[in-house]
Amino acid sequence: MYSLVSRSKLGRPTAHTFSRGFRSCCPRSGSVASVKERIAKIDKDRPFESFRVAPALVDSFYRQHDYLRISLTEKCNLRCFYCMPEEGVELSPKEHILTDDEVIRLATLFVKSGVTKIRLTGGEPTVRKGMIDLMGRINELRQYGLRSIAMTTNGIGLHRRLPNMIRNGLTHINISLDTMDPYQFEIMTRRPGHESVLKTIEVALNSPELKSVKVNMVVMKGLNDREVPDFVAWAKDKDVSVRFIEFMPFSGNKWSKNKMVPSSELLERVRERFPTIDKAPPELNETARSWQIPGHKVRLVIMYCEPIAESRLQGSLGFISSMSDHFCATCNRLRLTADGQIKVCLFDAKEVSLRDIMRNGGTDEDLLKIIGVAVQGKHAKHGGIENVENIDVITNRPMILIGRWHPRAPKSRAVGMFSSRPSDLRRPVNTVLLRHNSTRANSLTHLDHTGRASMVDISEKTPTTRTATATGRIYIPPIAYQLVTSTYPSEDDSSSSTTSPDFIKARRKGDALTVAQLAAIMASKRTSDLIPLCHPLMLNKVAVTLAPEAPPPLSRDEERHYITCSATVTTEGKTGVEMEALTAVSVGLLTVWDMLKAVAGKEMEIGEIKVVQKSGGRSGDFTRDA
Repeated sequence: MYSLVSRSKLGRPTAHTFSRGFRSCCPRSGSVASVKERIAKIDKDRPFESFRVAPALVDSFYRQHDYLRISLTEKCNLRCFYCMPEEGVELSPKEHILTDDEVIRLATLFVKSGVTKIRLTGGEPTVRKGMIDLMGRINELRQYGLRSIAMTTNGIGLHRRLPNMIRNGLTHINISLDTMDPYQFEIMTRRPGHESVLKTIEVALNSPELKSVKVNMVVMKGLNDREVPDFVAWAKDKDVSVRFIEFMPFSGNKWSKNKMVPSSELLERVRERFPTIDKAPPELNETARSWQIPGHKVRLVIMYCEPIAESRLQGSLGFISSMSDHFCATCNRLRLTADGQIKVCLFDAKEVSLRDIMRNGGTDEDLLKIIGVAVQGKHAKHGGIENVENIDVITNRPMILIGRWHPRAPKSRAVGMFSSRPSDLRRPVNTVLLRHNSTRANSLTHLDHTGRASMVDISEKTPTTRTATATGRIYIPPIAYQLVTSTYPSEDDSSSSTTSPDFIKARRKGDALTVAQLAAIMASKRTSDLIPLCHPLMLNKVAVTLAPEAPPPLSRDEERHYITCSATVTTEGKTGVEMEALTAVSVGLLTVWDMLKAVAGKEMEIGEIKVVQKSGGRSGDFTRDA
């Protein structure tokens, strides 16, 4: 799996590295052109030999994802306002949460594919029943290459159970503590427990088996930013790594740029209290800038990525600048939510359900294929959004539903959403599984609780056979009716009074009703591209008919000619196809208009478009009265 060829900082093989390597082993290799030919041959024959992980975990920017964060639960015993809305969140049904066996199956697949570090998160991971035994099962994956098991926790009540967790394989722990003031703690978390967190930190620091103990502080301007120097002083003689995390945007946490304190500003505040702080040689990796304070164990580090520490650091201080000074170029993380969705970027609302694939009989090969497509679609940074103020804080999950944040989170984009059935694994669609509050009666389903547009979450629905029929009419003058119902004129008819120039021009467009029928069928299949919040569906059948109708011979003068369009659409899915039927009818009638406008552009009228029948789904069958 390993190659003798090294890589540049971004993971790409450098020409200098290659040429130097070839000169050492082939001193008589000749010209630069010869070297390039050899490079091309290596890339062709062994394209992934230099990667430590399977190709499915390597994205288009050559980032190797060997770090998996697994959320064990959406529940938490705190209510930190930067993590979830004040009113709480709508949790997934219990049956949607991954079982222990499903967690182990996915963890095994990732480890066998090259993941070396697993971090357990939540919600609060320690509230999951049987969590310690599950950690022990994960620890058995060391035989496949797993090197460390980490956990991010709020530390509430953990000091009693921490020794058992360490015995079951825990090697790294991150404990959230945003303030040293117990009263401020209750304001920020909406719960008591400051003393309990301090006890957990003390037990962790007195556990030599732990390779790393870190304290995470989310810094918010005007709230706890003044305490940053106090945390530095507190960590002076402790073997703990204290990292300051920039306030990040998520649904319901009322994020704004004005509440964020950039790491450069925090560094200056530390310098005011500790003016002797000075740069130190980087020990962690090339992408870190380090500072040291004489007489302190603490090293001040502004990190762009977090190394996997194999030995316990004496103590360090870091600024996690996800927003102002991101480190996406070195991101190696993937996230698995508690309900089995894979997220390749913290800031991207798109997700892929690995749970559904497993429960529908998907093989490990199927899962790996889906994971590979998602990883390949990852953006360079921040989910593909250049301006951090535009990050999607409405449709993206609240932090509590993703997994408590841990440094180096901003990754890029996940694309290639898939239908849940294994038979559809090769059919990418642009489905975004989003959550919103739809529990209120008489509310618009495509608006969330803030009134913003939101796609309906259909992940809980059961696929059924669904059918919908829609109809509509276009009213046309008699000459247009004659055009669509008559046969093509022969050469002998060229002098006929009915073949006016406009009439002939319209005839040249072809069979109006056939063209409109094809247009209607094509439009129904593209409904999700035309209607922003519609779900992409695999349609089983689309039947479209266009029937010209003329008024009876003895009818009143106001009765008009018209063409009726009828579209029946069928699918096997989680949502109905009324929109697909309506789109088919609308586009079919518009196509008739376009075909006939040369002779009837000022007289035509489209109307009476409606759904006349639907079946399947929770709301039951429906037939419109005549």
